[in-house]
Amino acid sequence: MRIAIVGSGGVGGYFGGRLAEAGADVTFLARGAHLDAMRTRGLRVSSPNGDVQLREVQAAGDAHDIGPVDVALFAVKMYDTAAALASLPPLLGPDTIVIPLQNGVDSVVMIEKEIGRKHTGGGTCYVSAVIAEPGVIRHTAMDHLIFGELDGTKSKRLEALKQACSRARFRATLSEDVNADIWAKFVRLSVMSGMTAVTRSPLGIVCADPALFEMLKDAVREALAVARAKGVAVSSTTVDGVAQAFAGLPPQTKTSMLEDLERGRPLELPWLSGAVVRIGEEIGVPTPIHRFIATVLKPQVNGTRG
Repeated sequence: MRIAIVGSGGVGGYFGGRLAEAGADVTFLARGAHLDAMRTRGLRVSSPNGDVQLREVQAAGDAHDIGPVDVALFAVKMYDTAAALASLPPLLGPDTIVIPLQNGVDSVVMIEKEIGRKHTGGGTCYVSAVIAEPGVIRHTAMDHLIFGELDGTKSKRLEALKQACSRARFRATLSEDVNADIWAKFVRLSVMSGMTAVTRSPLGIVCADPALFEMLKDAVREALAVARAKGVAVSSTTVDGVAQAFAGLPPQTKTSMLEDLERGRPLELPWLSGAVVRIGEEIGVPTPIHRFIATVLKPQVNGTRG
């Protein structure tokens, strides 16, 4: 199985690095200093689950240099999606599947529109990882990759991916209802990203403060109400369950949106709390906490660096 990682930052670098460590044929599509570092020094992953040192990796700056693959894990930031979609056609063979691992609930439709339903899968993940420096991924918490066919079937191509993942050091699930999984992640991440970014604090500070923790629970209620009004089967997800899961994470856990905010980078706000507000308006569900988050962070949405 040939695997391409489209977007080799924290998410793509972590899961791609683990797959390569386990012997999978992985090529990273990257750019800039990160690409240069991988070509010259390889890829290093620092992780509480065990470090990875890949002294040589396959890395490219152009999808044409990779060619057709069996699976492409699409892990670019949402604000880079439109540009990154152009890299997909050179990766497509007769049975290639592209699995978006992006935040929010919009990427499947965008990818399907670009390359067709036959080549589009669904996916999401739970992981806290960032580029610490070019060629180095810092992983701090969670490592669950979820993927599935859009119609819920367990296809041979995704069974093969599941087999490849089983040899790597992370948890992988082949889902029969990946849309519900995407929305369940969206409920959690929109809250977690919004609350940590708007407070400029790691998760432990938010969970330790009673008033902030109640605000977090209210944000979960809003996101769940939007999901259920959309008819998404997230019935097993509860406010207290999500809150307890957050409280159980390492207190130093930071979301990628908080990391981006601290580094002056653009934010995925329009696809997280902004999307909760947008979809809520479309279906008549009030979302005051997410509206507050989206409003307060709006001045930083395009980044402040430079």
